[in-house]
Amino acid sequence: MSYFKIFLDRAGEWRWTLYAANHEAVATSEGYTTKWSAQRSVEAVKRIAASAIIRV
Repeated sequence: MSYFKIFLDRAGEWRWTLYAANHEAVATSEGYTTKWSAQRSVEAVKRIAASAIIRV
């Protein structure tokens, strides 16, 4: 099962990384000033990714 990990980076910014079921990182966020903002970003990605289309 894939999962998100929210963490505080060395610069003091909150970020998230999305990991695949094999624990390989597949996406990383920009830095956020608050943990709450990073959590809101995760929720937004979860909500909109399911309906995203692929453009080539």
